[in-house]
Amino acid sequence: MPDTATPSVLFVCVHNAGRSQMAAAFLTHLAGDRVRVRSAGSAPADAINPAVVDAMAEVGVDIAAEVPKVLTVEAVQASDVVITMGCGDSCPVFPGTRYLDWELSDPAGQGVEAVRPIRDEIERRVRGLVDDIAPVARP
Repeated sequence: MPDTATPSVLFVCVHNAGRSQMAAAFLTHLAGDRVRVRSAGSAPADAINPAVVDAMAEVGVDIAAEVPKVLTVEAVQASDVVITMGCGDSCPVFPGTRYLDWELSDPAGQGVEAVRPIRDEIERRVRGLVDDIAPVARP
């Protein structure tokens, strides 16, 4: 059962080499320890898309050391929110878990110029997610 004191988010895409990695990195960067963050892929690639690494570095977020991870039932069960980005029917569904589907272009095979707008849209959505699930306490 997820720990409700600290929300847990799982980002899922097919290869876990682009969109889900960017989303996880932005959430970690923006929310810090207020959120537990995971990412995974239904068919993980061998490595992170180099154009994605470069695009994230442009905004000061280093994901060069990240590696694609396989989607597991345990990761889904341990998450309060699961955000899919094109993983189709391969993401298991459990009661009590919030599911969101973010329709985003796939950066696979794209250069950094094409990745930038995808990165910026992911950042915008992640900022909204942070405000929703882990807002900063205001005095």
